[in-house]
Amino acid sequence: MILRKIQPGASRGVWLSRVALRQELFFSSAVPHQPVPPLAQTLQGYLLALEPLLPPEELSHTRRMVQQFGKPGGLGQSLQKGLEKRAWHTKNWITDWWVQWAYLESRQPLPVHSSPAISLPKRDYSDWRGQLVFASKLIAAVLDFKAKINTGQLPVEYMRGKPLCMELFPLLFSSCRIPGPKHDYITHHGRSRRSPTHITVVRNYQFFQLEVYNSDGSRMTESQIHGQLLRIRSQSWKTDKEPMGILTSEHRHTWGEAYNRLLRDKLNKESVQAIEKGLFSVCLDSPVMRISDEKYASRMAAQVLHGGGTFSNSGNRWFDKTLQFVVGEDGSWGLLYEQATAEGPPIATLLDHILEYCKKPDPKRAPLVPLPMPKKLYFHIDREIKRDIENAKQNLDILINDLDVNVFNFRKFGKELPKQHSMSPNSFIQVALQLAYYRVHNEVCPSCDIASQRMFRGGRTEFIRSPTNQTLKFLLAFDDPSISREAKLQLFREAVEAYSALTEQALRGQAIDRHLLGLKLQAISEGLSIPKIFMDTAYGLATHWKLRTGQVPANTDSVMCFGPLVPDGYAICYNPQADHVHFSITAFNCCEETHAETLALTLKNTLCELQELLQPTV
Repeated sequence: MILRKIQPGASRGVWLSRVALRQELFFSSAVPHQPVPPLAQTLQGYLLALEPLLPPEELSHTRRMVQQFGKPGGLGQSLQKGLEKRAWHTKNWITDWWVQWAYLESRQPLPVHSSPAISLPKRDYSDWRGQLVFASKLIAAVLDFKAKINTGQLPVEYMRGKPLCMELFPLLFSSCRIPGPKHDYITHHGRSRRSPTHITVVRNYQFFQLEVYNSDGSRMTESQIHGQLLRIRSQSWKTDKEPMGILTSEHRHTWGEAYNRLLRDKLNKESVQAIEKGLFSVCLDSPVMRISDEKYASRMAAQVLHGGGTFSNSGNRWFDKTLQFVVGEDGSWGLLYEQATAEGPPIATLLDHILEYCKKPDPKRAPLVPLPMPKKLYFHIDREIKRDIENAKQNLDILINDLDVNVFNFRKFGKELPKQHSMSPNSFIQVALQLAYYRVHNEVCPSCDIASQRMFRGGRTEFIRSPTNQTLKFLLAFDDPSISREAKLQLFREAVEAYSALTEQALRGQAIDRHLLGLKLQAISEGLSIPKIFMDTAYGLATHWKLRTGQVPANTDSVMCFGPLVPDGYAICYNPQADHVHFSITAFNCCEETHAETLALTLKNTLCELQELLQPTV
């Protein structure tokens, strides 16, 4: 059997078999390598992106610095050559660096700051019986999806007629982030010679190892899984005094130290490794506290995102796990995922498969064979670990209480309205977000939207910078009564078109942010001091993302939710449907300037006024 080590930086100690190699080639060989954009183009684009954000005197200072960096024979040219050489010798010149820099070296807690949650429409049950029936169906659906990946039956996805890289899909399963002292790393157990055959089920802060394949290798049926979940319920009546999962919510350095203490004990090491190796986790949550219908969507999204706190369901999480499905007793459900391995679009594909599968009846009868009891995972908790858990509980509750979550469904119109006026729905919403922010804060701020780079081999994401000169002109004109409707409409069209042009650029691999980061990291890899353009206050300002946005289109009424990137910022996710749009807005309560509800109300009004601009009622 041929074996090959996975590339360094991706994970460690994992070997690939010939089957896994074939699978890797199938998932990534049909797409081209990601290009390194021309240096002059990126530097010009960077200066253009700064124009709406900086006063003229600061801009001219930065322009001189950028010209010095990019001059023939200068430092920029040298670093560009280094990047082009790297592109020749790696699968993707930026992805490993990006994952390391953006995720694995970040020391912030995973809940709120990093891992996104997707909340889905409430199911039609409201007790534990319905919860276990649905959880069984969901588990069977995910195993069916995994089987399609393993057998090469998962259709290659396309965007604009071009195939997308599919290599993230196999990595979703049996993978986990591991805390380290200076940076984390990822383990992938699904491609080892003996792939794991179990999942982890968590209820009342207690973890169970549940085998989901029969001894002959066949997948368990829904009724078999349901029987095993009933056994888990009967073994977990009481809530564990010590919620071990809370430890994974800590600052990464703190959790890394606690992790090493925890693994000194053989029993703890076995239990932790069982969680890490599991295909995925299922969190059987107690009901979300019932509040008004208006606020229920926000509470449900927050519940999936962080568990609701240490007196609620946060102890039912292992935040390092790549995939965690949350199934509440009250019909609430969703998915929390860890971003170092997973991205939004593959997760949306998985959720679409689950929803389609759930429409079908259970196809198989359960074979009459006795099943082994699900294995409860025990932990030996000494005084030090108990102290670690107490500290983690306090810190998580502080973080959760600081996060303001506002989820709403805008019902006046959806993506069909911009389409009727020959506008990109995403560009339309992006300009609307800029206008709403400007109305609340009376400024234009650094804002980023997320664009996929999966049209390239090993590609992940890129930022699209929302503020443009065209957008700024529109913002300044919109609330000015002296400017005619026709002039405002023209400026609005120009702002939407400018954003669409930036999107096109990103989808060709020609956006500026990953390239700028690559130049900076290339300098560091060559042992050079960080170039002056990255030490400039303009670069610091331009990358202080006060508005972090993301369109997560799906075939269902789902909504994604994550925390702001900076303390004085917002995170806004949206899912446009034909005649409505789901939004989630988050902000931190500790910042007096930001307020999620105020921005949400302003956004609703702004969208209505833009509809009036396009379709005047008078």
